[in-house]
Amino acid sequence: MSTEPLVYDDAKIRKILEQVKTIAMVGASMNDMRPSYFAMLYLQGKGFRVVPVNPRHAGQTLLGEEVRPDLASLPGPPDMVQVFRRSEEAGAVADEAVRIGAKVVWMQLGVRDDAAAARAEAAGLEVVMDRCPKIEYGRLFGEIGWLGVNRRVISSKRGQAMQLTRKKGQL
Repeated sequence: MSTEPLVYDDAKIRKILEQVKTIAMVGASMNDMRPSYFAMLYLQGKGFRVVPVNPRHAGQTLLGEEVRPDLASLPGPPDMVQVFRRSEEAGAVADEAVRIGAKVVWMQLGVRDDAAAARAEAAGLEVVMDRCPKIEYGRLFGEIGWLGVNRRVISSKRGQAMQLTRKKGQL
């Protein structure tokens, strides 16, 4: 894996998030304390249809959607495949995303596979690695602060904002 920092143009990220309507979340968890659960809940709240993909929970219902065992079992190609798996597993997911006709492969924070990204891009897919669409959505559409939540407090001082937030009982 490359150690070069990944830099994405905000316009590219914004365009992806504006065009995507359906997301297949590979590695979605039934555990409401896991980041994938929170990201799925958030993205659904923003109008995205998020279909969970996890063979261990196939057939169960997660946040109103049937959990699918793999990408091939989806009723149609999603606009985006979000990878909530380790970097070592991202290549197989990206290759499957190409096979099913997805438009975007998005690898979650800490997930990076440059070879898989190159294969997906060569097949015409957009690729984003080591980013969270929940965080990027909030950042680009003005909904989150330092902590990843909207505290409804505006301050240029992080500590001051935290103190004000605690006083209001919003944290």
